[in-house]
Amino acid sequence: MPLAGRKQEQDALKKYFASKESEFVVIYGRRRVGKTYLIRQFFEDAFFFYATGVAPETDARPSLRANLERFGKSLNQYRIGSEKSPASWMEAFDQLADGIKRAGLSDRKVIFLDEMPWMDTPKSKFISALEYFWNSFASARNDILLIACGSAATWMTRKIFKNRGGLHNRITGKILVRPFNLYECEAYFRMRDIVIDRKDIAQAYMIFGGIPYYLSYWDGRFGLPQNVDRIVFHEDAPLKDEFERLYASLFKNSAFYIEAIDALSEKAKGLSRDELVAALSQKDGGTVSEMLDNLELSGFIRYYSLFPGKANGGLYQLIDNFSLFHRAFVKNNRGGNEHFWSDLHESPKVNAWRGYAFEQLCLRHIDQIRSALSIGGVSADIYSWRSKVSKPGAQIDLVIDRADRIVNLCEIKFAKYEFEIKSEYAEKLRNKIFAFGNETRTTQTTHLTFVSTYGVKQNSHSNMVQSEVTLDALFAPLFRV
Repeated sequence: MPLAGRKQEQDALKKYFASKESEFVVIYGRRRVGKTYLIRQFFEDAFFFYATGVAPETDARPSLRANLERFGKSLNQYRIGSEKSPASWMEAFDQLADGIKRAGLSDRKVIFLDEMPWMDTPKSKFISALEYFWNSFASARNDILLIACGSAATWMTRKIFKNRGGLHNRITGKILVRPFNLYECEAYFRMRDIVIDRKDIAQAYMIFGGIPYYLSYWDGRFGLPQNVDRIVFHEDAPLKDEFERLYASLFKNSAFYIEAIDALSEKAKGLSRDELVAALSQKDGGTVSEMLDNLELSGFIRYYSLFPGKANGGLYQLIDNFSLFHRAFVKNNRGGNEHFWSDLHESPKVNAWRGYAFEQLCLRHIDQIRSALSIGGVSADIYSWRSKVSKPGAQIDLVIDRADRIVNLCEIKFAKYEFEIKSEYAEKLRNKIFAFGNETRTTQTTHLTFVSTYGVKQNSHSNMVQSEVTLDALFAPLFRV
């Protein structure tokens, strides 16, 4: 199957493959995001050598022996090693180097080490062997493209990017594989000849978060509710146990991480560090700091500042769509209703969830929002804001603080039709804008901006909105540089 989207990633791979020097490229991103699929499809499985780490089944990590046996079988498959499994990683990489020497210098040799964090079991000396292979052999040649891939962002950062040993400054390229944006989701469905409108693509994104592996289970014969039931809620649903498997595969002591996810899932706007620690069984210290760093690096949570900046504090917020959906609905589906989403998808609880999930979708498409507002080239900081004194409470979903001295106060609404601002809601908006100006003491011009599915319905209150962004604008083919 061809690749949907991934233009930036493919351009980078073309550049490294065409290089006249050996390259050590790291591919990273959260689990299930499609890193392996990207590499295998791009190179059409034409590797000089390919090996993958042995996946853990639970919190226990796979053994050194299991990884060496698997690596040895891969060496045999590519006719590089001996029939006997290597006894150490140093021996394993020596066998790989010997195979490269025998092949000569005529062709570019793509070596793909997939799920490398799983190879680095305790006391295995995997990193030192990899360092020796690259520094003493591969880097001195001009025919090797070594691609190291991993889902454990914390391991990749600590052991590779911030390595202070033999791999320090040895990485020649990094490619972050992000979840699909809406444009790529639409391209993916189109590539598979699945007819689905943009509102349902957005709702699929709000549940599955642009993760290609999750979307691969979508069946074009069925509508949105039936697909969600089939993928998540049926007895044999492929993602029924995905939440637990996902965290167990990425984090030791995954129960502690899930405890933090549970606490954050209860508070849509996020928790301060002190509030989060109070909700955990394990109190503050290095373990909590490491856990928060790991979750943030892996893309499950974010830390964001409250307007007007860092001095005003910040919150940790759960932003992984699938985790949010799972904790809101799957976790408590104790009755095992296989038609859970079909039965519930128009309920008040789901409508409330859609509002928050759409906010998260918009936060992942800030570039598209800025482009739609014609401020893509204007430097801006992104915040949220909530009143400390206003009664009733007031908060702004998204604050775009622009260098041209304009602040966009963005209201984000997921609606079935054009959103109608009625008198009562108009008064709430006026109070919110007043509270924002009064409490922040901003001297900048404030523009009320609506980000919604189909725009704002024209009536006697709609002129209070200075700018609008609709769902279609979020499908613009914009990519980070």
